[in-house]
Amino acid sequence: MTTLPASSPRRHRRGFTLIELMVVVAVAALLATVAYPSYVNQVRKSRRADAKTALLDLAARQERYFSINNSYTSSGTNLGYAGAFPQNVLTGSTAYYQINVTAASATAYTLAATPIGDQTADPCGSYGLDQSGTQTTAGGTLSAASCW
Repeated sequence: MTTLPASSPRRHRRGFTLIELMVVVAVAALLATVAYPSYVNQVRKSRRADAKTALLDLAARQERYFSINNSYTSSGTNLGYAGAFPQNVLTGSTAYYQINVTAASATAYTLAATPIGDQTADPCGSYGLDQSGTQTTAGGTLSAASCW
C-alpha cells in the first residue's frame, strides 16, 4: 500500500482552478444580462409616476383657475408656476419629463407630459390628460390602460 507524501498537491490543494473561476464569471455575467434590463425598466416605471403626478397636479391647478376665472389658461404663471410652459418634472435633481398645456380655451384644455433624456426609451411614450379626465398616451408601444 502506498501513501502520499505530506507535501502532495492532492492533499494540500488550495485556491480555485481557472475553469472554476470562469464558470463563476459566466454565471455572474448571465445574471447581469438578465437583471440590468429589468432594473432599467423599473427605474423608468418609477419616473412615470412622477410624470403622472405632475399632470394630475397641473389638471387640479387648471380646475382651480377655472373656478375663479370661468375659463382655462395656458399661462404657467397663472397656474402658479415660476415661468412659461414647458416645465420640467424633476426626479431627484434630474428632469425626465416636461409638462405642457398643449391647448386651452374657455371650456377645454389638453395637457401633456413628454419624456426627455433617457426616458425617451420608455415604452409608454408621452402622457396626455384633458378637462374631462381622459388619460391618453402617444408615441409609445404600450396602451394607455397599461401605462396609466
